Amino acid sequence: MAARVLAIACLTACSAGSEVAGTPDSTLADEQGNEVSEASAPGSEVGSPGDGLDGPADAVAEASADSAGQVSAACIAGATECFGSGVRKCESDGGWGSVTPCAAATPFCGQGSCAAEPPSCRAGGDGVTNCGTSHESCCTSLPVAGGTFNRTYMASDAGATGLADPATVSSFRLDKYEATVGRFRRFVSAWAGGAGFIPAAGAGKHTHVNGGLGLASGETASTYEPGWIASDDQRIAPTNDNLGGCLSYATWSPAPGSQETLPINCVNWWEAYAFCIWDGGFLPSEAEWKYAAAGGNQQREYPWGSTDPGTANQYAIYGCCYPPGAGSCTDAWCTGVANIAPVGTASSGAGVWGQLDLAGSYWEWNLDFYPDNTAFVDPCKDCAYLTPTATRIVKVGNFAEGYYYLPTWLRYDYDASNREIYLGFRCARAP
Repeated sequence: MAARVLAIACLTACSAGSEVAGTPDSTLADEQGNEVSEASAPGSEVGSPGDGLDGPADAVAEASADSAGQVSAACIAGATECFGSGVRKCESDGGWGSVTPCAAATPFCGQGSCAAEPPSCRAGGDGVTNCGTSHESCCTSLPVAGGTFNRTYMASDAGATGLADPATVSSFRLDKYEATVGRFRRFVSAWAGGAGFIPAAGAGKHTHVNGGLGLASGETASTYEPGWIASDDQRIAPTNDNLGGCLSYATWSPAPGSQETLPINCVNWWEAYAFCIWDGGFLPSEAEWKYAAAGGNQQREYPWGSTDPGTANQYAIYGCCYPPGAGSCTDAWCTGVANIAPVGTASSGAGVWGQLDLAGSYWEWNLDFYPDNTAFVDPCKDCAYLTPTATRIVKVGNFAEGYYYLPTWLRYDYDASNREIYLGFRCARAP
């Protein structure tokens, strides 16, 4: 397959500072797979609420508000909260009691209670109960067995080479599907224009690792992920204007329609993180996401192995090849939301642990900041890069760009405020 770069003009709103997908200026890697980092410019958010808080200086100030990465244990007596894969109750002395694990029949904890489904799937409906070729729960979350792998490598039919930057990841669950419009609609209702759900300070940590402290920061000794930072509350703004800012490529609609099983796009990093917290999970770290995509120590070229992805949408949705038909896989074929496939359409592209769309479909938000020197946290055991920088990590490969962005070892970054046509997310959860 000859390498090519799409030239698709105005895929997002044609406003000053908006990025045009697939142009030579936004190339992520050369044909040999060498990484080329490009941070999107601050202020490029489509439909921004204009809070003026998009710079890294604000992130530094927020993160330093709790330099130890800890959140006070004080709570209101009788309150409950999810902790790992269980529930704990606030005791009369204002401290949290022991954790009661969720039962096998109700394994998902969300909003302080255990249930058979996460909050985004409890009500049922389109884009909630009918995902993938088997029309299963869109909240299906599959276990990923922990282990050690190398974050730096390249792979082909002959195997992996250039192995470096090892990381050890504890077992966790990773959602099978990217978050759908139908599921995100439940979150928008719960948010209620800012009058409803807002994450509690410190929520969203990986409480199943490091004795409940969460992921370790490799940059600063004895510091851990802070979880949600209260000063970011105002950055949650999933309004019709913001979610519809991707114009003809926006999968969101003000009222439920025919796009509920499509992956939600035009969502900034804070909204993705808040959704996962509300849904009883958290954003995966770069190490977790890459570990699942690479098949752990199998160090795969693509999530499904080394088979060529082809152009029939069976392994990945990419390169304007969806939907199939005369003119597909050409620049002119990508014209709008019709080129975005329902989650799980590429059913042969499952990774080792069963997740779909780990290559292609959308870029996906990860938890980590993107290191200014592009280095990995090393050594890494249940770690994330938590030192604030201008951008966050995203996985690469999307419905519009070529096959050369599908390999699992690639990494990229985006300003957390960006709302893009090809940028979505999926949640991770405690094992």
